[in-house]
Amino acid sequence: MPALTHWYLPPAGLRHQAGPDHPESPQRLAAIRESLAGRRLIEDVAEADDAALLRVHQPAHLVRIARLRGREAPLALDPDTQGNGDSYAAARLAAGCAVDAVGRVQAEGGLAFCAVRPPGHHAEPGRAMGFCFYNNVAIAAAQALVSGRERVAILDFDVHYGNGTSLAFADDPRVLVCQTYQDPFYPFWRSLDRAHIVDVALPHGSDGTAMRHAVQTHWAPALEAHAPQLILVSAGFDAHRLDPLAGLQWETEDYAWLGRWIGHQAQRHCEGGCVATLEGGYEPQALAASVLAFCEGFHEANEDSDVDPRV
Repeated sequence: MPALTHWYLPPAGLRHQAGPDHPESPQRLAAIRESLAGRRLIEDVAEADDAALLRVHQPAHLVRIARLRGREAPLALDPDTQGNGDSYAAARLAAGCAVDAVGRVQAEGGLAFCAVRPPGHHAEPGRAMGFCFYNNVAIAAAQALVSGRERVAILDFDVHYGNGTSLAFADDPRVLVCQTYQDPFYPFWRSLDRAHIVDVALPHGSDGTAMRHAVQTHWAPALEAHAPQLILVSAGFDAHRLDPLAGLQWETEDYAWLGRWIGHQAQRHCEGGCVATLEGGYEPQALAASVLAFCEGFHEANEDSDVDPRV
């Protein structure tokens, strides 16, 4: 794999415990780490500070999450989302990786993949939910805006709708948000009537062909019109046919296709730079294989500009 893959995998993510038998388990990152044997991992990253978090989240939200600090016993933040002191540190570091990745990609180019826990795209400005504490990709987008980018795009292919991300930028057209997701399904979202939020619902049982059609038909013209200066990805891999939590039927190769397609968009609009942060994916081996396929596909597109992004 080309050198310009910046792999973020802080050890704190392995210590976060979402609860006994919880699908959002440390085994997810353990499988990714094993698949990256021999590659340089960026592990020493600063936690996101309050200023970075407050660009997306309300002050009261930070106060509620801070109740986890120093706790040994788990504390429930919502019916699906709990943690303790290890979870608090992991969440701060997950957001910190997203912030650091924006600066690194802006300076060095390439693809930054943040293999972090807890995930983020369900976290709304004022509440944690759906396994998510802080909205990592939204924090990355806000960081890009304050560091000089005028337009950014967030592409979210998780099987669950990223409600927190759309809420964070509902009134900020500088941020284009494009999503594919299974519907009806958690969080049972009603799309916002915003030109810069492009939602494509996919019915239960849809395969990768339906996803590719949605991306080419809906995402592509929106990206062309927006001309983002940085692309960020909410990289959820739970649409894989082996995933236990969902009902879409994507294959590992579909994630390679997404990587190639997004790589072409990054090459076209923002000199090949992209930041991706891990969201879902709950069958560890399928997750690890799909992450690698996505990143390899991304670099195939950047290495060969003659490759047709529709293939």
